[in-house]
Amino acid sequence: MRLTFLGAAMMVTGSSYLIETGEEKFLVDCGMFQGSKAISAFNRRDFPYNPAEIDYVLLTHAHIDHSGLLPKLCKAGFKGPIYATKVTTELCGIMLPDSAHIQEFDAEIENRKGKRAGRKPVEPLYTVPDAYDCLKQFSAVSYDKEISLSPNVRVRFRDAGHILGSAMVEIWITEQGQTTKLVFSGDLGQPDQPILKDPVTISDADYVIVESTYGNRRHERYDREEALAQIVNETIGRGGNIVIPAFAVGRTQTILYYLHKLLKAGKIPDVPVFIDSPLAISATDIFLHNPQEYDNEAYDLYCRQRDNPLRLPQLVFTRTAEESKAINNLEKPAIIISASGMADAGRILHHLKHNLWRPEASVLLVGYQAQGSLGRRLLDGAKRVKILGEEISVKAKIYNLDGFSAHADQEQLLTWLSHFENKPAQVFVVHGERDTSEPFATLIAERLGFAATIPGYGDAAVIAGREWQLEKSQLITIDPALQQFHDYLTRLESVYAAYRLRLERMVAADAGKLPEIVRRLEKINAFVQKTLGDL
Repeated sequence: MRLTFLGAAMMVTGSSYLIETGEEKFLVDCGMFQGSKAISAFNRRDFPYNPAEIDYVLLTHAHIDHSGLLPKLCKAGFKGPIYATKVTTELCGIMLPDSAHIQEFDAEIENRKGKRAGRKPVEPLYTVPDAYDCLKQFSAVSYDKEISLSPNVRVRFRDAGHILGSAMVEIWITEQGQTTKLVFSGDLGQPDQPILKDPVTISDADYVIVESTYGNRRHERYDREEALAQIVNETIGRGGNIVIPAFAVGRTQTILYYLHKLLKAGKIPDVPVFIDSPLAISATDIFLHNPQEYDNEAYDLYCRQRDNPLRLPQLVFTRTAEESKAINNLEKPAIIISASGMADAGRILHHLKHNLWRPEASVLLVGYQAQGSLGRRLLDGAKRVKILGEEISVKAKIYNLDGFSAHADQEQLLTWLSHFENKPAQVFVVHGERDTSEPFATLIAERLGFAATIPGYGDAAVIAGREWQLEKSQLITIDPALQQFHDYLTRLESVYAAYRLRLERMVAADAGKLPEIVRRLEKINAFVQKTLGDL
């Protein structure tokens, strides 16, 4: 068989893997590439295979970096089934049309600019009707039930504990009388997360394809409820709003769960909580209608105590743009949860524009903030940021609670891998930047004694039983010089943040020097951010 890595290889997004046997071809995931222009340009490329020849797709979960190119695949000729869990199927029912709407909107904006510049019009990657056509090909499967997709391929979906409905996939492939087992981790969640069950452990595989988003770090260990309560109480005490950029699926519901517990225990005051994201509202509704997927604690609350863990007396869902804008006219403090999670787009920008300059307000970051994102700049201590074309002074208090991440950290990933009792022939480390995947692969070898490889985009593993060899990519990838420059600027961005803090401490005794130093540093940072965006 041949396993080709067509996304999330030495990068975080675009998860997609092509498996070819002598009898069939199928994909695990078909995700969208997200990030810099050099990365997102992959979405515009033709698929490096004929979509009409793909027999089926196995989808690990609904996040767009795993599912987002499925409508494009179907539009290009794929007619087979897309196998996913029940909740993943339901979540894709709202997320793919939402993604299509974004594609249409972005193409419209690009064409307005292009028309004035004399450029040819561009087409959206896919349209809303394309997304709804794609949804007709979904086929829901149950967790833990082994199914035969052909005489030579059997699969089983296992709970990955990342978001509701997320799965790791076990695949048994028989060729010439010999069966080889592959395990795709998908995105692995942290143990002991609210609502979600812990990731299932698996004890045997010939080949493991494991994610490494947080492969080079450990999440902080602290009492999340107490930390959240302290931030809410301090901010309300100052008379300010708490603005939380949060991913619509997963993180929003986690925050709601904790707020519910805190309010019930009397640890936070009764203030309005706004969910200002149509997608998050629809996703929350799907969460509410699938309590069979909850962990024991959440299930007990919902089904036995009749206490809905995602409902609050003061919870307000805002669907329309007018309702969203009205939030910024409130005279009393509120908690505002809105997308996107990295504060790069969507309604959250308006709330940040109206709150960042207020010293009484707080911004709470609860997820991974990619290099170059607005969330990352706030996390790194930016004093001024540009939002919707306007320079905004950052006076609000910026908090970061990375323990809310939906991804397992380095130790949790290693613990999951340690449950493989029979040493895999190879572990392929994916879904991580190079500076994350490389130290993680080294740890896998040192701590577990497993051979680990980091494949690049387009690389292929040619597998015969437990023997294999890696064929380097014949596909066009990002220009090495361009990628090297991008990596350099990314490092420069981190150095800038650290250097700035150091300078602020140095001139603390003579505040008169600070404005000029900060002004110069802001010019440097503006250049870095613009160049990263252009790349």
